[in-house]
Amino acid sequence: MTPAELQALNQQVLWAAFGVAFAFGALVQRTGFCTMGAVSDAVAMGEYTRLRQWALAAAVATFGFAALAAGGILLPPQTLYASTRWLWLSALFGGALFGFGMVLSSGCVSKTLVRVGGGSLKSLVVVLVAAIAAFATLRGLTAVWRVNTVDRVAVDFGANADLATLLARATGMGSTGAALAGAALVGGALLAFALATREARRPHNLLAGAGVGALVLAMWWVTGSLGHLAEHPETLEEAWLATNSRRAEGLSFVSPTAFALDWLIFFSDASKRLTVGIVSVLGVVAGSAVVALARRRFRWEGFANTPDLGHHLAGGVFMGIGGVTALGCSIGQGVTGLSTLSLTSLVAAAAMVSGAVAGVKYQMWRLERDTG
Repeated sequence: MTPAELQALNQQVLWAAFGVAFAFGALVQRTGFCTMGAVSDAVAMGEYTRLRQWALAAAVATFGFAALAAGGILLPPQTLYASTRWLWLSALFGGALFGFGMVLSSGCVSKTLVRVGGGSLKSLVVVLVAAIAAFATLRGLTAVWRVNTVDRVAVDFGANADLATLLARATGMGSTGAALAGAALVGGALLAFALATREARRPHNLLAGAGVGALVLAMWWVTGSLGHLAEHPETLEEAWLATNSRRAEGLSFVSPTAFALDWLIFFSDASKRLTVGIVSVLGVVAGSAVVALARRRFRWEGFANTPDLGHHLAGGVFMGIGGVTALGCSIGQGVTGLSTLSLTSLVAAAAMVSGAVAGVKYQMWRLERDTG
């Protein structure tokens, strides 16, 4: 492959990733898909429709990832979520902190980016704060705290720490069979919950859940297949083009916001390059803006008062720190990571839901206190 061909392929990966993210932003703006809203609906009103949308997205992504892996299109041990270490405490602490933060911020990072596209200035502030907190937790002060505390607590499996590996060890199944069995187990349970009611099977809800799941799979294909080189012409090593981790990555939005902010601030630095994560952030905002403008839903929005500002700032900090510590957001771990059957992702997703439940109850307590 010539340098020109390599550059052209890199551009294809970036444009494809932008397209997937654009579609994600447009879909979420159109359907109202929201993990925080799903938990809030369930806790405050006993309404589970949006939670079933999330379950459907995770089910589609889980089944699809297993199919891609079985077909040799993706190799699970070579994805961002693959590790021999089960970082259960990092996932538990970070996930709970992220979940609580996304309630204070009125939505997770992906939903906040969608709201930015719809004209929300307070969501823009939240994104900037989350990006700063995330960058500090990747490379700054809170990164030192993270590495020296929760990241030290882990279980080393000596092989990929995922459900498929556990099944293979327990049953003697081959890796492919165990991966398919694990996907059937987790994906099947999620799918059964997702489609349990007539309301959940309405076209709008199916579009929201299945659409998000399909876009997660599309991003897996972009980074894991389109951008995969068995041998990079310059390094002669296996490579995944335009990814920050230099491995196959999926849709995720906490660390990418930090990378995007870093890229913008140091734009003149020749070493800074566009990556899948950075263009994904831009794509979500653009896709949301197009739909909001087309539907005449674009509205400027600011903070209601000082307490509203304070809660959103705190939420942004919690999401930035928690998302990096848990290795992903409610989409990055709750759908993308979960699709790989990573044990860390399973803990992180559960912790995010638990943190969000605590956040909703805190908000309900505040409302009762202020109106009582």
